[in-house]
Amino acid sequence: MNYTTIKALAKASFIEKRSEFIGYLCPVSTNDEAVNFINNIKAEHRKAKHNVYAYILRDNNITRYSDDGEPQGTAGIPVLDVLQKHQLTDICCVVTRYFGGILLGGGGLVRAYQKSVQEGLAASVIIDKKEGRRLSVGTDYTGLGKLQYLVAQNGLTLIDTVYTEKVELLLMVPSEMQEQTEKEIIEATNGKADISWGEMVLYAMVEGKLQIF
Repeated sequence: MNYTTIKALAKASFIEKRSEFIGYLCPVSTNDEAVNFINNIKAEHRKAKHNVYAYILRDNNITRYSDDGEPQGTAGIPVLDVLQKHQLTDICCVVTRYFGGILLGGGGLVRAYQKSVQEGLAASVIIDKKEGRRLSVGTDYTGLGKLQYLVAQNGLTLIDTVYTEKVELLLMVPSEMQEQTEKEIIEATNGKADISWGEMVLYAMVEGKLQIF
């Protein structure tokens, strides 16, 4: 259950032929969260000519979009296309447009709405969420080097190392690597390691740091 989304709310804006476009991107996980976010932006920008939106959810594979009064196919679908091309999910985008009095034409609208999403994504922190389990591995000092090599070779996330009479490594292991990792640890330590698994969680590396959701 690995997927790509954004860490937090992001915003970007620009002017195109006197029209102001303001793009908002927000992580969401349910249809209600997406609708509430859209309604909040609409309430904030009541005087705007258009509040175009698109969102994609893992829950029931929901995909929704709206042109909100723009010519059909020039707003909602272009916003959705950018999200899909970046393979994002559990995300909602609203692009607010304050009309500046100059018509952009169909092609101009498509480019402007796509640019709003792209600039919003440039202002976002994009993260890959993965399903995994915490793993505690206890060993004597003679087994430490082999475990450190195994961790590095498999690209596992080392959370912490605790040094006492023995050594304890705290790791985050992707769910699909659980069986392989345990087998390799047992082989590397001749079955002498103390292995303890935690519960399944969603996690991501955010700006080089482990974040659990």
